[in-house]
Amino acid sequence: MYSKKQRIAALVGIIFLVALYILTLISAIFRFPGSQKLFFICLFATIAVPILIWLYVWLYGKLTDKKTFADFSNLEEDTTGTSEQDDKTV
Repeated sequence: MYSKKQRIAALVGIIFLVALYILTLISAIFRFPGSQKLFFICLFATIAVPILIWLYVWLYGKLTDKKTFADFSNLEEDTTGTSEQDDKTV
């Protein structure tokens, strides 16, 4: 279903985001030189990194004409009344 490269990339992304959240929490709780600046950088990255990942995946799908989870077509309702999952079981 998903290639090994996609799974590794997803795992690296998850680890990076969790580390970023932990670093944000640590910089918010403890006071050390530069902690306020580090907190705001981490807070900005917490918002910016997932948006950039989504944009990258969306652009990749557009350039390669592949369907990805970032497609706007996923937001549209299925007008036929059946889903792809129903078609596979028949």
